[in-house]
Amino acid sequence: MLTACPRWRVLGFASRSCRARRCRRTGVIFLNAGIMPSAPLSAMKTDDWHEMVDINVKGVLNGVAAVLPTFTAQKSGQVIATSSVAGLKAYPGAAVYGGTKWFVREFMEVLRIESAMEKTNIRTATIYPAAINTELLNTISDPATSAGMHALYEAHGISPDRIASVVAFAIEQPADTNVTEFTVGPTTQPW
Repeated sequence: MLTACPRWRVLGFASRSCRARRCRRTGVIFLNAGIMPSAPLSAMKTDDWHEMVDINVKGVLNGVAAVLPTFTAQKSGQVIATSSVAGLKAYPGAAVYGGTKWFVREFMEVLRIESAMEKTNIRTATIYPAAINTELLNTISDPATSAGMHALYEAHGISPDRIASVVAFAIEQPADTNVTEFTVGPTTQPW
């Protein structure tokens, strides 16, 4: 997983990737990393807490750091990041996970505001998925939490294609239009 890499590797990857494609401009970065080893705080799974911060928070920071100088210099670009509905409301058993996703929400909004103030034309979009059928459930470390989340996703989970459609929609907007937030989830899920 790229965002679990040290910062220097992420920055180097962005540079090498552009050179390999012989591109003159970088247009979009999609920051979709995340793990969710959720458990009650009383379980004291501090290693999981640190790993969530390393991937869910530092992954976003490293990804933005990899493209921000280019986006600023070319006065255009788009940063799309996946947060979670846990970045909008609190869920028992997901305090640290939710905290990392609240960070994504705040960070992306400040990036949008600062870009507008600095006239760098960097567009941002934050996606808040609910029950989307991905491998994310496989990262839950607490057996009781895992069982509950698997039952929820079995009852309500929808295809990750829904997220791909939202990403495409955000990218397809004209350069003067910024659609900043998308909450996406199953019609049947009462999150």
